[in-house]
Amino acid sequence: MKILTAYGTTEGQTGKIARFCADQLTGAGHSVELLNVADAAEVDVSGFGAAILAGSVHAGKYQAELSQFIAANLAALKPLPTLFLSVSLSAAGDDPQDWAGLESGLAAFTQDTGWTPGRTEHVAGALRFTEYDFFRYWAMRWIAAQKDETVDPHKDKEYTDWDKLSAVLHDWSGGLKT
Repeated sequence: MKILTAYGTTEGQTGKIARFCADQLTGAGHSVELLNVADAAEVDVSGFGAAILAGSVHAGKYQAELSQFIAANLAALKPLPTLFLSVSLSAAGDDPQDWAGLESGLAAFTQDTGWTPGRTEHVAGALRFTEYDFFRYWAMRWIAAQKDETVDPHKDKEYTDWDKLSAVLHDWSGGLKT
């Protein structure tokens, strides 16, 4: 099956996750097109049999380019089997307030875009200290400290559970008609 894997990314972890998805699905025999939505002006989504969309949450919102991509392709996305990967640091923890915030942000996103994914999975992201500007660097250090998370602010820290993501992809793609 021809599967679109489109993503919006800020520091790069969602792009890495999307690449992992594309590799896993290609290894399972699917034809996959990997696409950063920032570069997706002329994509014809109607040529795909399924789609994975991925975006990262920052301050409760997803990338504007992801919302624009969905708006431009809503009619083609609606009938497709879809998987939405919501990437965030909050998904790495078990704080009920953080999870409520994730669900609230997702609800606002689906309402704003008019798109309801067939399946949604929250995926833990990463702390990318090597990618942050001065203000984000200090903000992320403060957030980590508030969560009693021990981090080395000179190194990136990845929270993505690759085995779990692989299982999600296997489950989701197993239900696709080839």
